[in-house]
Amino acid sequence: MTGMKPREKLASDGITALNDVELLAILLGTGSSGLSVIELSEHLLRAFGGLRGLLLARRETLENQPGLGPAKTAQLLAVLELSRRHLKEMLVRGDPLENPAVTEQYLKSALRDHSNEVFACLFLDTRHRVIAFEELFHGTIDGATVYPRVVAEKALGHGAAALIVAHNHPSGINEPSLADQAITRRLKDALSLLDIRLLDHFVIGDGATVSMASRGLL
Repeated sequence: MTGMKPREKLASDGITALNDVELLAILLGTGSSGLSVIELSEHLLRAFGGLRGLLLARRETLENQPGLGPAKTAQLLAVLELSRRHLKEMLVRGDPLENPAVTEQYLKSALRDHSNEVFACLFLDTRHRVIAFEELFHGTIDGATVYPRVVAEKALGHGAAALIVAHNHPSGINEPSLADQAITRRLKDALSLLDIRLLDHFVIGDGATVSMASRGLL
């Protein structure tokens, strides 16, 4: 099978058989400036440190890369946005929220790559179906100030019966801090007065997402 072009390999072995270079080559379609599409893909992945760095780069940075330009940059940006919308659709399609892995994947895609700390909420109905997702508080790289009263008001406004909250650690460390644990207790107490359940608090770092409920911290 060596020497196969990416499209031929896809047809023969399936999409999961392709490596990052080959997948990117299929997306880009053509090379440029004396580079084959495989060589261009290899160059871009090296330049940005992998797929994550490439897909999270600013539009202006991508457009200035040799071999890209506005058209190919638009393709790369569209892939990332489609992925985010796919995960969100899986959450809000009306089914009860019974798959923690999907929840974690969506929250990670929504929050992990913010440069500053962001605190967000998933508002759920009595059957744990998603009503809405909102980023409520934005902070510096050191933290975000979270106001339980605002969270409670938003929950009442959405008619929510339960909440899942999450925030990112721009440092990449996913361990809940003492401050994270304290605000979780305050949120739980404030919401319980309104008969609204706090189901979980996820901490998003670079590695695995940490569920504070699974740690017994809720």
